[in-house]
Amino acid sequence: MTATLLAACAAGGDSASESWVLQWRDEFDGPLLDSTSWNVVHMPDPFNEELQYYTDRADGSPNANVFVENGALTIEARREDYAHRRYTSARINTKGKREFLYGRFEARMRLPAEVGMWPAFWLLGANIDDVGWPACGEIDIVEGKGRMPDWTSGALHRGPEPGGNVITAAEYRLPVGDFHTEWHLFAVEWEPDQIRWYVDDVLYQTVDKPADVEPAYWPFDQGHAFFVILNLAVGGWFDAPYEPPDDLEPQRLLVDYVRVFRRASQSGA
Repeated sequence: MTATLLAACAAGGDSASESWVLQWRDEFDGPLLDSTSWNVVHMPDPFNEELQYYTDRADGSPNANVFVENGALTIEARREDYAHRRYTSARINTKGKREFLYGRFEARMRLPAEVGMWPAFWLLGANIDDVGWPACGEIDIVEGKGRMPDWTSGALHRGPEPGGNVITAAEYRLPVGDFHTEWHLFAVEWEPDQIRWYVDDVLYQTVDKPADVEPAYWPFDQGHAFFVILNLAVGGWFDAPYEPPDDLEPQRLLVDYVRVFRRASQSGA
């Protein structure tokens, strides 16, 4: 294990007195996206009033929207007339391939800096096909707004049905620099009764399980695993009414690595 990984294992908030053990990682060092870990999602009609067509064009495909290049995962959004959409981009996930129950989830990334860009690194309950959203639970590790390159946020979504979605969120702004020209580390530590958010190992949000809460309003301790998602959306309600310019140049979400850790006392690989 490298010094970098050892440092990450020791990272954590006030309640993280027990060490973290590496469970899985993707360093994106190979020539192609690892298909044993990642699915490339084909989604013509995304949610949230987004404008893009999520294609499944990956490494080696003409006009690929997701590929590995120079040791980093690249998700590229571009202005492109494609079917009934005016933009294309990509969304990948580990559903059915790499699913996790509790742990520290981190990614070192650079975010796009253009109006209308909505990059995200997040977790979704693997039981979504059975119970639906938001009953499955959603943990947004980081979401960005391209027009605000020093700004990000982290959030939770839960509730018995879409109309009952309960959101808890917090913002984080860099004291200096930006998320576009520099690499930054985004992380969540998910435990049954508490979830913590970090940027560059600075804790900026803690959400505790409420007392006497109904299971639908805290699906994060119900014993079902979550999977990892990375995507770059275009437009959408998150930063409405801002939309990208008509002459949009290709925009990239860059990911140096994704790593998942578990507690030393937790069973697992």
